[in-house]
Amino acid sequence: MPVTLHVWRVPRHLVVPAMFRLAFPGAKRTKFSKFLGTADGFGPADADLTRYAAITVSDDPVHLPKWEKLAISSARVDITPLSSRGTWSGREPFLPTNRKSEGMVLALTRARLRPTRARAFWKAIAPVAREVDQAPGLLAHFGIGEAPIGFQGTISLWRDAADLARFAYRQPEHRAVIARTPTDGWYAEELFARFAVDEITGDRGVLGWVEKGVTRR
Repeated sequence: MPVTLHVWRVPRHLVVPAMFRLAFPGAKRTKFSKFLGTADGFGPADADLTRYAAITVSDDPVHLPKWEKLAISSARVDITPLSSRGTWSGREPFLPTNRKSEGMVLALTRARLRPTRARAFWKAIAPVAREVDQAPGLLAHFGIGEAPIGFQGTISLWRDAADLARFAYRQPEHRAVIARTPTDGWYAEELFARFAVDEITGDRGVLGWVEKGVTRR
């Protein structure tokens, strides 16, 4: 079942209408959809009020003209689920194919933090945030968030699955966070999904594209 990441940049004078649109997004005939705020980093203080995103799952292509009318630039990433573990709002929204990807991949993480663990989580994740921009093979990344604070995640695009795995399991700070997750109990709910990137259209700058990630090792 096709999955699409939609990302929009809105002008500052339309931030309030965009936030209103989050509550009434206008997505029809989708199997699953989530409309999200975004951030340049991992914490609430990094929120970018001029960029918004959506994840949609539908049998047919999803068009969101009301969002396009607000936006000054946008990007669309059509993706196929490769693997998915966990739930989002109590659902398993992605049907993984469990096949290998030969090209670009997208990783999506989403978690509902336990209020009593949120401060410790943001402190632990700070070293990862400092390192991710330098990761070989990284093409783009940004944070995503839902209301209320504590419903958050990340989206990242990688040159290939090997680069993603290298960062996830060999980068020391990220490995340390993974190792602490079961014992520290940060999450009340979590999801990790990996997708093959089928097509990117629109303005890649809206995705936070990092050109140096294309060639550097």
